[in-house]
Amino acid sequence: MKTAIEINNLSKSFKDFNLNNISLKLEEGFIMGLVGQNGAGKTTLIKLLLGLLKPDYGEITLLERNFFKDELALKQEIGFIIDDAQWYDSFNLSEIIKIISPFYQKWDNNIFDKYMKDFNLNNNQKYGELSRGMKMKFNLAIALSHKARLIIMDEPTSGLDPVIRAELLEILQKLIAEENRSVLFSSHISTDIEKIADYITFINDGEILFSESKEDLFEKYILVKGNKNLLDSGIIKDFNASMMHEHSFTALSSDSELIKRKFSNYFDDGSLIQEKLSIDDIMLLYIKGNTKKDSSQLKSNVQGGTNA
Repeated sequence: MKTAIEINNLSKSFKDFNLNNISLKLEEGFIMGLVGQNGAGKTTLIKLLLGLLKPDYGEITLLERNFFKDELALKQEIGFIIDDAQWYDSFNLSEIIKIISPFYQKWDNNIFDKYMKDFNLNNNQKYGELSRGMKMKFNLAIALSHKARLIIMDEPTSGLDPVIRAELLEILQKLIAEENRSVLFSSHISTDIEKIADYITFINDGEILFSESKEDLFEKYILVKGNKNLLDSGIIKDFNASMMHEHSFTALSSDSELIKRKFSNYFDDGSLIQEKLSIDDIMLLYIKGNTKKDSSQLKSNVQGGTNA
């Protein structure tokens, strides 16, 4: 199967932030959601993919071509929608298209007109008068009208009301189902990612903690809640991350089969309870909880009265 995105050992250093050895792969015809808290590196990674930043080292392959060797040709086949995209507010939409369309060899006015109609947009509207949701739709119409095979979106649903968000997500799903396009989009709204992404990549503090299919992710990971007395048994060392509460703890493991097998007696007597898992749970525990590397401090933190 062809790949839409392949990144190997990509790094970029700033004064107060580093993107460290990022590697991931997205096959053609799928949607990848990029999650992480603000400042984790999502936008930096997207800017590197779009050529808005130059990496210190590493390789980027888009649509099976080296980005740095074929940047101009590849940009003909990449549509991008970024959170702070700006056109002239005083221009109407038809004026903006007259400026943009000549840059794309495969621009199709018929396709553009179709999406303008589908999205209930009017060519005579001024860009500055559009709502945030309408701006997102307009920029998506541009990407689709030059027949982009890969669409890269940075926080496309941020700030949108639930109805418009659901509509935009439905549009993306239809694009993938009807045409062989690929999508990478970042969002801090994890429910949007869970709804439509085929693959989920979690980036934290400039590093990728996992990049897996959504199906595998929810099969592999397990979230449990247990009585704090179990900590004396050393159970916590078998989990990737954990958080303390007044009388209990919540813990996350990336090996659900091991946890269920090894601690079956605790599940049987109710000392451990499996909880429903979400992307928010995974992010919260990895970011705010005790991770494996500092789990040795867990018991002393609990005894000292630390509540997460």
